[in-house]
Amino acid sequence: MEIRKLNTLRGIAALVVFITHFSDATNWLDGALGGRAGQYGVMLFFMLSGFLMSYLYFDKAFTKVNLQTYFLARVGRVLPLYLLIVFSSYFLSLTGMQGLYEITDIHSLIAHLMFIYGESVLWTISPEMQFYFAFTLFWYFTASRAGYIYVLVVAVLILLFFTNFPRLYGDFSGIKYNFFLILRSLPYFFVGVIFGMHYKSFKVPEYLKKNWFILTLLLIPLMFPQFSPVTSDAKNKMWLSYEVLLVMSTVFFCIVFLVPNNNILLANKVGDFIGKISYSLYLLHMPIIAKVNELTLSIELKLLVSIILSVGAAYLSYRYFEKPSAKYIRNIAPNKLLPSVKQRWLLLRRR
Repeated sequence: MEIRKLNTLRGIAALVVFITHFSDATNWLDGALGGRAGQYGVMLFFMLSGFLMSYLYFDKAFTKVNLQTYFLARVGRVLPLYLLIVFSSYFLSLTGMQGLYEITDIHSLIAHLMFIYGESVLWTISPEMQFYFAFTLFWYFTASRAGYIYVLVVAVLILLFFTNFPRLYGDFSGIKYNFFLILRSLPYFFVGVIFGMHYKSFKVPEYLKKNWFILTLLLIPLMFPQFSPVTSDAKNKMWLSYEVLLVMSTVFFCIVFLVPNNNILLANKVGDFIGKISYSLYLLHMPIIAKVNELTLSIELKLLVSIILSVGAAYLSYRYFEKPSAKYIRNIAPNKLLPSVKQRWLLLRRR
């Protein structure tokens, strides 16, 4: 069952990142919407990822066939556009042209292909891919030992707290690595997983399902460094603050569990559209903003042109590359598994 409002939430996450990067690049509104505030959009992405993984797969048996289907679906969703951008950035740099992102040598290319480092927005793909493998452990436990999931989540959160989120980064033979990124992202994936586990079974009292809970989205801009009333270092630590994790988890819980699924502001065609192209929009908007910023236009026109070009490029990418590629990769599994399934059916008939 599709939870339609999640499309809009995904779109909102992409737009938070877009607006922040535009503000940083152009100093729009004196940079009030910048200052790394786009990280809150990424946090939403990670919670959505964890939520959807547990929501979609925990009801399925942990079998070889389902694992193959799972990995092909994840690879098809993330890798085609990512690899296209990575290789395009690298080969453009070899020709002396400015690439999409700073991937200028073979060492940087290898680091990106190994998912241990990422330039600019590409850094988020490394934690995403690493989480896909970690998720299989949770999936394994759902069959008979689901309680271990809570134990693991709490244990990891406590360990990260007492070790101050270890800074595991550097380079090996010229190849950069940064495992600190996955460590600081894990709490958000975990929150999504826990929420996804209980979405189908958790019964929210009808009197709590109110449209006005959508206002919790206003807590996100309230955490922007320029607007936040918080005086502690939480507003600057962001990923390393469990206070921020609490607020973002509250926003996510309210939108997913308390706002009715038919809320017109979240369940609409515009939200569906932006949500579907959100991945392409996320990966492609930075080079577009950089190019538009070189034009002699007013900031308002730069914003308009950047939005139009970014959304247009994202749609074309989604419609003609991302979606067909994902469909092709997902269809690999049934074609390979069909003979074995047929053989088992014949054996059952003989018995």
